[in-house]
Formats: sequence, C-alpha cells, structure tokens
Amino acid sequence: MNTEVNQDFKIGVVGAGSWGTALANLLGCKGYPLDLWVFEPDVCRQIAKQHENKVYLPGVTLSPNLRPTNDLQDVVADKDLVLLVVPSHLMRETTLRMADVIGPATIVVSASKGIENKSHLTMSGVIRETLTGLAEDHLAVISGPSFAREVARQAPTVVTAASRSLSTAEKVQQVFATSYFRVYSNQDMIGVELGGAVKNVIAIAAGVIDGLGLGLNTRAALITRGLVEIQRLGKRLGADQRTLAGIAGVGDLILTCTGDLSRNHTVGKKIGEGLKLEEILSEMRMVAEGVKTAKSVHNLSREVNVEMPICREMYHILYEGASPQEAVYRLMTRDLKQELE
Repeated sequence: MNTEVNQDFKIGVVGAGSWGTALANLLGCKGYPLDLWVFEPDVCRQIAKQHENKVYLPGVTLSPNLRPTNDLQDVVADKDLVLLVVPSHLMRETTLRMADVIGPATIVVSASKGIENKSHLTMSGVIRETLTGLAEDHLAVISGPSFAREVARQAPTVVTAASRSLSTAEKVQQVFATSYFRVYSNQDMIGVELGGAVKNVIAIAAGVIDGLGLGLNTRAALITRGLVEIQRLGKRLGADQRTLAGIAGVGDLILTCTGDLSRNHTVGKKIGEGLKLEEILSEMRMVAEGVKTAKSVHNLSREVNVEMPICREMYHILYEGASPQEAVYRLMTRDLKQELE
C-alpha cells in the first residue's frame, strides 16, 4: 500500500465536531501538517492548549500536527486539499464564506452526510453551486461505516472516496489511507452520498423500533426494507446499485441502525421510549443529521415520485407528531405486494 506522505501537501479541515476532529487527527498522525477550522472559540483554545477536543471527542490525544484556528479563510487558502466536515444544514453558508479564497487547483472533499432541505441537493450539489470556481474533477466525497470514536482509536475501518474523476478519487484514497483506515475508490458520487444521507433516516426508524421494544425480527425487517427505499431513490437519481450494496450503502446502513454510538439511532430510540423530539435535541450538542434529512427525503421522494413509506412515516413522526405505534401499524398493513417490485 503506497501511502507516503508529502510534507509539502497542504491540507485544511473545516469542522471540528467528532468526525472532523477524528479525520483531522488521522491525517495529522499520518504525518500531514494541517489547519483545522474550529467554530467555537473555547473548543479552539482547548485543542491548542491541551491537544484534546473534550466537547466532541473526549479522551483522544490529538496530533501536534493539527493547528486549530477560528479563521476559516486562513484554513482554506492556498491548500492542496480542503476537507469539509460541517453539519449538512450549514454547508451552503460555510462554503459561501470560502468561495473567494478557495484555489482552482484545490481538491475539495466532503465528509458531511445529508440532503439540503430547500434545494434537495446532496452536499456535492451544494458545493458546486457555492464554489463556482472549483473544477468539477476536483470535487470528491468520502463516506462509509465509520464512527468517529472508533476511527480515533484506530480500529480497522473501511470507507469509499468518490469523485467523477477517477484520478481525484485515487488521490483522496492515497491521502487518507492508513494501516487501519482502508479507502476504496469509486466514481459514483451520487450513490455514495445518497447511501450516507438516507441511512440516517432509516437509523432513526431503527431506533424507534428498539425504543418500542419490538425486537430483532422487526429491526431486521426495517433495515432490509429501508435499503429497498434507498435503492429506489438511488435508481431514480442515477446511482449505481452496486454502490448502494457496498460500503457507503449497506455497510453504513447496518452500522448506523445497530451501533450504540449512532446519534440517529439514539434519537429514534428515545422517541420510541416516549420522549419528544424537542426535548431530545435540546440535550444534544452534536447533530443527528437524520432529523433534517428526513424532511428532505420526504419532499424529494414526492418530487421524483419514488415510494419511500418508512421515510414518509419518519417524517410524520418527527414533524407532525405522529404516534410511533400507529406508524408501525400503517407500515405493516399496507397493501400486499411482490417483494421485488
């Protein structure tokens, strides 16, 4: 595996939540000197002084190669690669602030998973609209079954780097790959992004099932039929079905629907236990992307005429106060049909 580090290759990481911090630390530990944009001044000072992000990734000693700063433009200016790891609903605002300083030769990689509410664009679509000077073949995404905390403790993990340009995907693959972080290349950006975004909605639904105490049969059925919904939407939008059966599809779906570290599953479980969404979110500092993505997926599926009953019921639960028990009943009593329709 050729993963040699070019010390002159300049990297900026935008976003210091758990996932951004974990990826920045991976690159720093690999040997890349990099700048890390931190939104909160107190978190920035903490990383600089204590080499730890106690808010979003506590207990992990961060590489001294990380230089935290609150200056966004300084982080992205004159860089060979910029990694975006901000919540999906902040992607447009953040990249607009970068537009005047991002270089045309810079490779921009999104590690954020979501679909924008108003435009129904994936994150690469948002980036194309905001970073108008960026070459299309310099845009990439990275996704897969990868809890930040496990990556931070160097547990073996596999992800996919996708770009319409195979050479760009392979460059990102080389930059991020380590002995514990295996990166595959892919040219199906929309498939990788849809898998990473929609699985968060299904993960909330899986959490609801667990919160209701309905058992493993029900959860297995939910995950399986959730994959069908992801595949339906992917087919309509031009995704390669092999992508959705791979790391960024099935792999990420299984992890997020079953792992205790999943914020989306946690939100769903608390809803199933009877808590209100507002109460749950008020106690969380980190973002559960599936909450906002549920609205995007619901509206997008109607726009492109794709049947996604699980995602529809999650929208009703999250945004219209529907009863989880009634949602399960509606799903189970839908008209009978062939499985492979």
